Amino acid sequence: MQPDLLDLHVLHHFRTRCPLTHCMTNDVVQTFTANVLLALGASPAMVVEAEEAEQFAAVADALLVNVGTLTAPRAQAMRRAIERAVAAGKPWTLDPVAVGALTFRTRFCHQILALQPAAIRGNASEILALAGMSAGGRGVDTTDTAASALPAAQALARQTNAIIGVTGEVDYITDGQRTRTVKGGDPLMTRVVGTGCALSAVVAASCSLPGDRLDNVAAACGWMKRAGTAAVTRSRGPGSFAAAFLDELYTLEEQA
Repeated sequence: MQPDLLDLHVLHHFRTRCPLTHCMTNDVVQTFTANVLLALGASPAMVVEAEEAEQFAAVADALLVNVGTLTAPRAQAMRRAIERAVAAGKPWTLDPVAVGALTFRTRFCHQILALQPAAIRGNASEILALAGMSAGGRGVDTTDTAASALPAAQALARQTNAIIGVTGEVDYITDGQRTRTVKGGDPLMTRVVGTGCALSAVVAASCSLPGDRLDNVAAACGWMKRAGTAAVTRSRGPGSFAAAFLDELYTLEEQA
């Protein structure tokens, strides 16, 4: 599947600007997230201590807040970083991992919605729960379809003024009025830890780019889908897929 001209235009901006992306993400996916950002041309940083995170949030181009391994001290550090990023005019993105399934992170994510996220990227169950609607879900896994969560995503976008990405077999990206649909990828992507979390980091970085933020986030989803589709053709399983996926991200522009 060939990247379209808009995706390539956004990718050119991404690689030219090399956005410094502050990832306050979960412990399980830090290395993979950093490698995905590097493969695409961004500059990742994993700064988590509260004082340093607050300081760094004003320096970075974008901030990712991923609650996958949330603790009380980490929640405090995240809030300080978000507040500093907002004060500095830097966009921040929320990945509400397992929201709706667990109480502490659900409460925390609802609280920080008031802090003006630029984007929110989650699976269908997470977006439904964050929007205050009935959702399924089993831990970090969704039992709802992305299409079923689109009305909730649109409502949440209007409520927060954020770009909402509800991702699955088909990704839906919306600002509450307009919606982009991104197809592609492969089920093997769900057998590698961190593909969704890494996507959220790419979304965060894309929010720092010039132009239409909805198009930028949709492009970010498109890059990951296209790399997954291409990587599976030369993979024998999750291990070889992860390496091939990074290679496909690195060479994405060459495929045009």
